[in-house]
Formats: sequence, C-alpha cells, structure tokens
Amino acid sequence: MHRASPAVLWCFLFGNFVIGFGVLMVPGSLNDISHDLQVSVAQAGFLITAGSVLMCLSAPIFATVLAKHDRRKLLTWVMLWYGATHALTLVMPGFNEILWVRVLAMVAPAIFTPQAAACIGQLTAPERRGRAITFVFLGWSVASVVGMPIAAWMGEVYGWRTVFGTLSVLSLISAAWVWCVLPNGLQPPVMSLAAWRQTLSSKPLMYTVLVTVISASGQFVLTAYFAPYFKQTLNTSPTDLSLLFGWFGACGLVGNMLLSRKVDRVGAAKAVNFCLLLMSFSLLLWPLGHNLWLAALILTPWGLGMFAANSAQQARLIQISPELASGSVALNTSAIYLGQAIGSAGGAWLITHDGMAELHWFGWIGVLLALVVSLLAARATRRAHRARVT
Repeated sequence: MHRASPAVLWCFLFGNFVIGFGVLMVPGSLNDISHDLQVSVAQAGFLITAGSVLMCLSAPIFATVLAKHDRRKLLTWVMLWYGATHALTLVMPGFNEILWVRVLAMVAPAIFTPQAAACIGQLTAPERRGRAITFVFLGWSVASVVGMPIAAWMGEVYGWRTVFGTLSVLSLISAAWVWCVLPNGLQPPVMSLAAWRQTLSSKPLMYTVLVTVISASGQFVLTAYFAPYFKQTLNTSPTDLSLLFGWFGACGLVGNMLLSRKVDRVGAAKAVNFCLLLMSFSLLLWPLGHNLWLAALILTPWGLGMFAANSAQQARLIQISPELASGSVALNTSAIYLGQAIGSAGGAWLITHDGMAELHWFGWIGVLLALVVSLLAARATRRAHRARVT
C-alpha cells in the first residue's frame, strides 16, 4: 500500500494553491474585468456565479464517473486542462465567450480538490488523517495570501489577462509535479450507487455538508465583491487593495496552520464552530471599518476562520465515515461552490438594488445560521456513534 510521502503532500498543497488562485483571482481582478470588457460589476460577478454552479453540479458526478481512473493520470490531465482553458480566454473576443471558456475551466477544481483529499484519506493512517488533509488545504490559504492580492494588483496595473496567463503557467507546473511524484495505480474506493445512497441518507454527513453551503453563501455575498466594495467605500488604490487582500490571506494561512496542529486533538467539529464564531464577529463589526487600518483589523477574525473552516469541514467528513470520503468530500466541494454561487448571485442582486452597504448583514445571518446547523450536525454525529456502539 502506498503512503503519503512529504513529496505527495507538498504536491497536493501546490495543486490546491493553483486551484485556489484560479478561483480567487476573479474576485481580485473584478474591477479590471468590468472596466476592460465594458460590463457592470454585477455582470462581471457572473463569472464567479456560473463557474461555481458548474463546479457544484460536476464534483459528485466526476467522483463517480472517474472513480476507476488512475489518480496520477487523472489529476495530471485535470491541471493541464485548467492551464489550457485559461490560456484560451486570452484570445476570446468578448465577455460572453470568456464566460463560457471560464465555466469549462472550472471542471478542474471540481475534480482536483475532492480527489486530492480522498487520496490523502487513503494514504494516511486515521490518527494522522486530519493533520494531513488540513496541510494540503493550506494551498488554498496560500492562494489567499499570495494569489488574491497579486491578482488584485496585477489586474489593476497590468490587466486581468496577465493574471489569467500567470494561472496557465502555474497549472502546467502543477501538472508536471503531479506526474512526477504521485504513485501509479492510486485509486480511492469506488463510490457505488449503494455507497451514494449511504452517503445521502447519513444525517451527520448531510448536516455537515449543509453547514458548508450556508457558510459559503453568507461569506460570498461580500467576499465576491471585496474589490468593488473597498474601492467604493474606502477609495482604495491598487496597492491598498493588494495589502488588504494580502492581510486577509495571511490571516487565513495562520488560521489553517494552527488548525493543522490542533485539529486531531480538539476535534474537527469544534474547530468548525470556533471558525464560524470568528467570522460572525468580523461581519458584526463590519460597519466600523471606516479606513484601511480598521478594515484590516476587522478582517482579521474572518481571515483566521475562513480557510480553516473549509479544511476542518473536509477532515470532519472523513472522520465521520472514511469509507465514504470520495463521495462526501466531493459533495462538500460542491457545497462550497454552491454556496459561492448563491452568495455571489445574492450579492449581485443587492448591488443592482443599491444594497452594497448592506452586504455584510446578509453574510452575518448566513454564518450564524451555519453555526446552528453545525451544532445539529455534531449532535447527529454523536447519536450515530452511540447507535453503532450499541
């Protein structure tokens, strides 16, 4: 049996960084996309919504259809696809064409992230599984630290095409790395129809996935429009915007690193609840961010909790039912992207109805509701555990 070597862990961390950079670069460069393609901010935000819908619908389908494929070949081709499609957007003549190609590109996140987590779940011992999974998900945090602020700065200074071109190069590097270090013949357990029925009928798993949907919806009402929001309310320069995104991402990286060390001891469910409390605190204080420094301070708890919560959710699902990880993690990935689609669409609607200043209140309600559902999920998990024991 293969084991998760440090090379594999770092390879998946980098792959998640590239995936995260590709997802987060659109919110970061939304101002230039809107200006260059002569569309409204709300219309440009549809790049986020449409891509999120595709990722949501396709992640569980691919988990089944591609179950028997060698993960080394599969994940290599996925990253090549990610790079090639984003390179193609550079020569598209208008927004509608770019939108379609971008949507097709989002097949890659729908496959890579859940399959990488499932591979780690297979390659590591149960007592080390939570730490290994949260480690590879540091890639998303690094993307928020480095990718989102760089995308914001490059988009403002050099244009969004430079950002998309950078992603294409990074995707090719990731594809080569996966091919070089991932072992041949790696196949997590196949998700049969019976396994899917077991997953979908599990209250602990479904409550946990619902937490992800609601939390992501609440957050992306505002995070999808950080760039235009800060430009409108604080008149931020490209450097200011990059600094804010960089600080937000740095907090995310710190939060994920702390989680990686503590999650196996504290428990993934408690870690998720704490992260949701941190995020709700930021959203409650949001109206006080009247200048750059106060905005950065208020962003701090949110950043500490945002990516750590996603990592803890994946670990939580695998701890509940390791044998169903391929399906549950794919569903959770879909839940993230469904939440992003709902949140970004809701935020666009609010913006078109002059509700930019009210975005955070809708986000706060969403995060608090996610906390309530998370507590229900923990109770359902305890009941299921007692039922198995007896």
